[in-house]
Amino acid sequence: MTSPPRDETQTPPEEATALLDEDRLREYCGVFGVFDLPEAAAYTALGLHALQHRGQEAAGIVSFDGTRFHAERRLGLVGDHFSHERTIKRLPGASAIGHVRYATTGETMLRNVQPLFAELNSGGFAVGHNGNLTNAQTLRRELINEGAIFQSTSDTEVILHLVARSRESKLIDRFIDALSHIEGAYSLVVLTNGKLIGARDPLGIRPLVLGELDGRYILASETCALDIMGARFVRDVANGEIVVISHEGIRSICPFPSRPARPCIFEYIYFARPDSIVHGRPVYEVRKAMGVELARENRIQADVVVPVPDSGVPAAIGFAREAGLPFELGIIRNHYVGRTFIQPTQAVREIGVRLKHSANRAVVSGKRVILIDDSIVRGTTSIKIVQMMRDAGATEVHFLISSPPITHPDYYGIDTPQKEKLLAATHSLEEMRREIGCDQLAFLSIDGIYRAMGVGRRNDRQPQFTDHCFTGDYPTALTDLAAENRAQLSLLAEAS
Repeated sequence: MTSPPRDETQTPPEEATALLDEDRLREYCGVFGVFDLPEAAAYTALGLHALQHRGQEAAGIVSFDGTRFHAERRLGLVGDHFSHERTIKRLPGASAIGHVRYATTGETMLRNVQPLFAELNSGGFAVGHNGNLTNAQTLRRELINEGAIFQSTSDTEVILHLVARSRESKLIDRFIDALSHIEGAYSLVVLTNGKLIGARDPLGIRPLVLGELDGRYILASETCALDIMGARFVRDVANGEIVVISHEGIRSICPFPSRPARPCIFEYIYFARPDSIVHGRPVYEVRKAMGVELARENRIQADVVVPVPDSGVPAAIGFAREAGLPFELGIIRNHYVGRTFIQPTQAVREIGVRLKHSANRAVVSGKRVILIDDSIVRGTTSIKIVQMMRDAGATEVHFLISSPPITHPDYYGIDTPQKEKLLAATHSLEEMRREIGCDQLAFLSIDGIYRAMGVGRRNDRQPQFTDHCFTGDYPTALTDLAAENRAQLSLLAEAS
């Protein structure tokens, strides 16, 4: 069957589906695991519901009933598939792991949905991965050259092959051997015939927490997944740590040289749910503190503080309190706009942002408005939001961002555009202000965000967080990127 000719005046389908989120960073993934708890799949589905904000493209659960592994993987939201009793019944057993996904590597297709599963000579092995491996393509090429056959385009499958090919005798040693070959950011949950295993990369870039319910252990990307089922937070899994949960209890292994932790600062700015606690810091309070620091750095005469919902709300609350200005919901978000509603037409391109956000005219008309948002990526939605305020009668629009300018792409599981598509990487502050159309544009300083985190200022010699999107300070090797750059230089040399 041939496809109809494409109308070049229309937005491509992949652009249309992203229309409402074009100026947002995409969440990466969320993982969850439970061991020796009856109805494990049902608890896992609950945990994935709580982690839905970390990935909305696909979800999957693998369970183990003591004899066999069972898997259900679906494209779409957790509630679309795992709220049905018949689906949960197909996942029997007292142990399970689950995964919600946004594709940072690998296309959106069922074969890339995690957890991935393989039968090894030691038994079944299922793995769910939050993060991104910066040498996955290099390892993949080497494995294929050695005869490996890949079933997906996900970087997670590299881990499966490394475990399978390890010459260590014990499974846990094979897993450690596999981890010794990978670079980048990862939090992993693994389910085997008799164990639930959790692991974090040596810098702890991606989060992973340990919880307990009725004496059984749980692993999750965030504490909000524990809260939804009434589980108790035990502790964070440490950077570089492997926790092995079995019927004998829990064992901690730290196989790699100790390094100072550098968790991703975007967990606090944007990705984690506001009700989560990340490394002992309540995310909601940190975001309010970012707003306080933003107000201290920018004294502006205005009438009202308005958040860009929902991500800008906590920072706007902190800003308004520090500045002594009223906080108002001057923008109302429509939470019921689904991607299926978006049609690739010129009319929708023109009014797209209004499908998701609408001005509260009674709040902003005749007012000097301070808009608070958490970040600017491409700037396209920011332009529309500012114009929306002006159309609603705002006399002045000041746009303030509760994080520093994003000037560098991410390679650790956040879907950022290439550098040339990041507004702050290609424009000066004044050029950005004119592009967005606001009366004043300001960002929180890098030291300001560290003050909000409670550490005073950034230590350039030993940063406390992974903040490369603002500073260009990448904490790990970027092997695949270096190989790609070498290949491009080689092609240019051949062409010249």
